[in-house]
Amino acid sequence: MPRMRSPSWSWDELLLICARVVENDWRQLRTYQPATEQLADLLRSLPLHDTAARAIPEFRSAASVSRKSADLITNRPGYARQATRGGHLTSLVAEAFTTRESEMMEAAQAIEDGVSSGELLQIPPQPDEVDIDGYAAMEGRLLARWAIFRERNPTLRRRKIAEANRLGTRIQCEVCQFRFSDMYGPIGQDYIEVHHVQPLHISGPRETRLRDLAFVCANCHRMCHRSHLGSTWRTPDALRSLMLKHVGGNHEPERHR
Repeated sequence: MPRMRSPSWSWDELLLICARVVENDWRQLRTYQPATEQLADLLRSLPLHDTAARAIPEFRSAASVSRKSADLITNRPGYARQATRGGHLTSLVAEAFTTRESEMMEAAQAIEDGVSSGELLQIPPQPDEVDIDGYAAMEGRLLARWAIFRERNPTLRRRKIAEANRLGTRIQCEVCQFRFSDMYGPIGQDYIEVHHVQPLHISGPRETRLRDLAFVCANCHRMCHRSHLGSTWRTPDALRSLMLKHVGGNHEPERHR
């Protein structure tokens, strides 16, 4: 019977390793360093792989973390010597840390905070954390899982709708202005979905506030999360700009009155 191999590295795992590499001034994480073993323990605790993978002796060991840290270093843009064969995802993560280090460090910290608090470990996988083509969110599958879970919190949605009714705000999609009650009548009254206006790596893993949420219809919500050009997170304003550009410049999309 063939020996089971450790699963491929995920974006989230590479994100955490590269954050430690950056903190180590882009030097390799050594197996004998206590911090490397602590990082290996963190990676083994992530809710990304099944029980069978965790039973593999070398699964996310300190030695494997050390090797992967070397891959990230040598696949960094501008590295002058021979790059190791780290794989395409390794190159993407190394490039992301090179071009937007602050954002990536914040994402890594958000994951660590979520794991240390226990909140992230309790959230079950969400259908949209991996897109229809099978790719995990470039912002990190775990952060996508966390945000989607919060967006589906019925209490938050009810509170957001109640606030809008109290303030006299129209309950309609902030992207396309679709209003369910205009199209479907009473059955559509006070029906809408909500979307975080910022991804968790920017907002941080704090309690969601009502001002963090925007009203979106189901179609626009899916487009806010859909993978395209390396991103799987869009604000309603950003998605609306894409829509206006596609439909022909300065014409407003048709509004349902």
